[in-house]
Amino acid sequence: MPAIVGKKLGMTQIFTEDGESVPVTVIEAGPCKVTAVRAPEADGYAAVQLAWGEVAERKLTKAELGHLKAAEAAPMKHLVEFRELDRESVVGDEVTVAEFEEGQRVKVSAVTIGKGFQGTIKRHNFSRGPVSHGSRNVRAPGSIGASADPARVFKGQKMPGRMGAARSTQRGLEVFRIDAERNLLMLRGSVPGPKQGTVEVRTDG
Repeated sequence: MPAIVGKKLGMTQIFTEDGESVPVTVIEAGPCKVTAVRAPEADGYAAVQLAWGEVAERKLTKAELGHLKAAEAAPMKHLVEFRELDRESVVGDEVTVAEFEEGQRVKVSAVTIGKGFQGTIKRHNFSRGPVSHGSRNVRAPGSIGASADPARVFKGQKMPGRMGAARSTQRGLEVFRIDAERNLLMLRGSVPGPKQGTVEVRTDG
């Protein structure tokens, strides 16, 4: 089960030999250094930690620099652990997009685009109220069911609030094209997160 860390560059389209236009998301992924290997005997679980995104040394703590130096890795901004990887990894290994195959199914995890504080229509797809003369309930949320009993609002009620900026995973994406020379993965369809946002790609199933 290969996995890799990268950033979302944006979307474009690729034309096949049949003239079909395929929308793809371009991800610049890796190369990533293996900086730690977790074992059930020592850590209680099995996982591989990958580092990605070179930064200046001054932006990391001494502890972070020491951890990366032990793996002979350059100063990296992102450390991500992937569980249940099939590959035999040792500290210091390098992971590239070449480990993936065209046509392979993957899932992508990222933090979605933040929308700020939003009302119920945008956040929960509520319908608006009447807009006839005298109506005062065009975009208001309406009744929430609370009265003298129970005299409180139940938890989980769909209300206005912060929208987006949450971790999301898109499953069932297809690796359409791989450019190993430029460390690019082209996935059919869209993936979560903004442009230049960090994404985690791993095989699905």
